[in-house]
Amino acid sequence: EFNLEDIISDPRLRPKISHYDVNIQDQIRRTYWLKGPYQPCNHTYPFREFGKASCRFVESWFNLHGTWLEYNIAKDAAFCLYCYIFKLDHGDQRGGDAFVTEGFTNWRKRERLQVHVGAHDSAHNIALGKCMALMNEKSHITVALSKQTNETKIEYHTRLTASIDVIRLLLQGLPFRGQDESEKFKNQGNFLEFLEFLSNHNESVQKVVLTNAPENLKQTSPQIQKDIVGAIASEIREAIISEIGDGLFSILIDESRDVSVKEQMTSILRYMDDKDCVIKRFLAIVHVLDTTSSSHKTAIDMLFSTHGLSISRIRGQGYDGASNMRGEFNDLKSLIIRENKAIFYVHCFSHQLQLTLVTVAKNDVQVALLFNLVASLSNIVGDILREKEAARLTKALGSDEVTSGQGLNQETLKRAGETRWGSHYGAL
Repeated sequence: EFNLEDIISDPRLRPKISHYDVNIQDQIRRTYWLKGPYQPCNHTYPFREFGKASCRFVESWFNLHGTWLEYNIAKDAAFCLYCYIFKLDHGDQRGGDAFVTEGFTNWRKRERLQVHVGAHDSAHNIALGKCMALMNEKSHITVALSKQTNETKIEYHTRLTASIDVIRLLLQGLPFRGQDESEKFKNQGNFLEFLEFLSNHNESVQKVVLTNAPENLKQTSPQIQKDIVGAIASEIREAIISEIGDGLFSILIDESRDVSVKEQMTSILRYMDDKDCVIKRFLAIVHVLDTTSSSHKTAIDMLFSTHGLSISRIRGQGYDGASNMRGEFNDLKSLIIRENKAIFYVHCFSHQLQLTLVTVAKNDVQVALLFNLVASLSNIVGDILREKEAARLTKALGSDEVTSGQGLNQETLKRAGETRWGSHYGAL
């Protein structure tokens, strides 16, 4: 049972809302709203150096932004209560993450506080609107649905079903959104274009979607798309876990760095169904802090705990040949075998094939020289800039000096990998 005494007010110490059980998240949000922002007063705020100038947090800012502005003493940083309570999944507002996770510290540019608030459709004001709606019991979903007519309910169901049908089609590997989804743009992205196509071939759908839908209930926003995809993914995972039941299974693990330079670990389960057919199912992609075997093991433990799986039921494990995966001592393979000695290890056959292709190609002297030249150039150019650029971006994002968002600050050199033959073409 949730205890209100466990609520942590300090913005640097409190956990994310998503870390709480989904059934009590709204209760957590209401509690934080009623407690108000964390504003330590009568504190000697330290100075920060900005070139030749020294600036610090000013307590009077609490009066200007008293309903949302928070301050953490240990980090000397400002935060936003509204955005913490209802943080959007997509980072499309300038400085959004700075006021939620890292903390705003650029005291030289205090006008950024007002910039964070933004216009009526900013992430900050959207979060405020959600807070107000949550506290207004009349806007609760059960009350709203009870007041709807049968016709309105049917229209809502038809509209939602149409969005779900389009998303199920796009889940075949097609991109959802376009660069510009405004009505003046000819190609608004696959989701909206397919929804329009569906409406043109179904009169009942056409009456309730797109321009014929209420402005506040179109069921087409990026957030709605993400929510539906998330619900579908949850149902699929539950079906996979249910199909495995109490049976034994194997795990296939691999990790790679994505375009945002984050390490992502993929997890696949291999098991026998009730017809004795071998089944392979993708379970999840998990972000890991680094490429060490301990980080991978921790990620697997958390993933298994979330889905009710146990390492004791594993009978096989398959990875690539990297030292952190299948070394001699503290690799991932060894860490898992320590908990279950019945697990059999198999080196990934695709990985072996890739190594074979690269080795055969390098038997040609000119090809080998080309590979070595490209690798050397990537290392020299990449290493010189990587650490300096990473430090600069981290500091700039923390102080809200650069914009954060999807596809931003993610430029990096594509490097060839010995385990992926196609990566050599991409590096060139």
